[in-house]
Amino acid sequence: MSVSACFATSAYCLFSHGSNSPENSEAEGSSETSMPPQHPHMYSQTFTCRRPQSISRLRLRTVCGLHSKILAGRTITDPDLLESSNVDWLKTVKGSSEVLLRPQTTEEVSQILSYCNSRNLAVNPQGGNTGLVGGSVPVYDEIILSTSLMNNILTFDNISGILTCQAGCVLENLSLYLEERDYIMPLDLGAKGSCQIGGNVATNAGGLRLLRYGSLHGTVLGLEVVLADGRVLDCLATLRKDNTGYDLKQLFIGSEGTLGVITAVSILCPRKPKSTNVVFLGCETFEELLKTFQLCRGMLGEILSAFEFLDSECMRLLNTHLKLPNPITDCPFYIVIETSGSDQDHDSQKLDNFLEKAMASTLVTDGTVATEQSKIKDLWSMRERVTEALTHDGFTYKYDISLPVERIYQLVTDMRQHLGDRAKSVVGYGHVGDGNLHLNITSPAKDPALLAAIEPFVYEWTASCQGSISAEHGLGLKKRNYIYYSKPSQAVALMGNIKAMLDPKGILNPYKTLPDDLK
Repeated sequence: MSVSACFATSAYCLFSHGSNSPENSEAEGSSETSMPPQHPHMYSQTFTCRRPQSISRLRLRTVCGLHSKILAGRTITDPDLLESSNVDWLKTVKGSSEVLLRPQTTEEVSQILSYCNSRNLAVNPQGGNTGLVGGSVPVYDEIILSTSLMNNILTFDNISGILTCQAGCVLENLSLYLEERDYIMPLDLGAKGSCQIGGNVATNAGGLRLLRYGSLHGTVLGLEVVLADGRVLDCLATLRKDNTGYDLKQLFIGSEGTLGVITAVSILCPRKPKSTNVVFLGCETFEELLKTFQLCRGMLGEILSAFEFLDSECMRLLNTHLKLPNPITDCPFYIVIETSGSDQDHDSQKLDNFLEKAMASTLVTDGTVATEQSKIKDLWSMRERVTEALTHDGFTYKYDISLPVERIYQLVTDMRQHLGDRAKSVVGYGHVGDGNLHLNITSPAKDPALLAAIEPFVYEWTASCQGSISAEHGLGLKKRNYIYYSKPSQAVALMGNIKAMLDPKGILNPYKTLPDDLK
């Protein structure tokens, strides 16, 4: 579809409204880096996104200006090279950008934004492009600003554990760097091989370690951000305590690139555990799973680092599509528990005591324990590769919901009853410790009738429990207009005021995060 055609219809084409991945979010991605398989009717659904008249169209002389004045040799206009940056990881969203810029420094980002702001040119910041809600790819012809070459580690303090790096550092590379120095990153994602720390922060990615180390709102100590007009906001502090005025960095954590472009991050990193154990358990009911969680928190305490779950439908998909064998006997629900500590004997004793009590009380019907890295990886794959298995099952509608812990699985049960045989699969998995459910629904192909049955039912159900329609993936393009199910109108209006103050021309990642009625 041409840019002029897009403007004429005030829309742009997608595969599907509900098919979302990998974690704003660079939050939840496949453990693999390959693209998922294609399905029928791709790019066949339309989102309505009216293009503001204030946003200028991209012209050849603009590209020449960017190339000659700012990024000689790092301005990409070849359509074949641009293809992967115009399409999101799951191939659910496709933009029409004709220019990709690859700055290496904060100063270059500043020059780019100053140039674009003065000419009313929209900019789409992009990290690893592993987001799930259409927030990391353009809608029309926005200039893609990639941080992939901003991949330098700036400093690391091996006493405090504070790492400072550019925004384009890949999460897995940071993890490997830190492990050599006896530290780890405070977050771990399935998309760690592709996602970048700047994108993780911009989407407030959650992941598998949030139960132990908390969210990025707590572990990020400082940010360097380039504002829409090119000004550089240097809040790149490395202090754990700083109570001087407003904590401005928090505005940009989870803002999805709509308020500024994150160029550098300082983050507090925990010591690498000397002892790690992973347990894979089976439960007959979700009520027993929750009781196991309560027992686990009480008996494992400070060494508990993750408590994840998946249902039997997830296991079926793992078996069928990825040929991953069930490591225990078949059960309706499965748990992945990770412990991390400093003393193997101490941790093993606590874990043994917990398992003995869980089995004796019949909360758990079967289980297996891994202490070696290869076996730990195998057990984690049963949780981390569910997203990958879903891509093989058909057209996927994905929902990232936060609920009171005791209500997490009720939504899956009610959705199955609500949809009946209209869906191919309805599965639930996620982070029990965080109250975060990943609800996924598949069908053989895009099905507008099925989507109409899912939405707004899923959002109304979530709102009735005072939950959040986006626990960790963000809102992006796909969910921006559903924000009122989770936030009051006064809060949304204030968000719009902040956006107008920091980006008065609206050039940063337009059509994302905030609802259309604010534009």
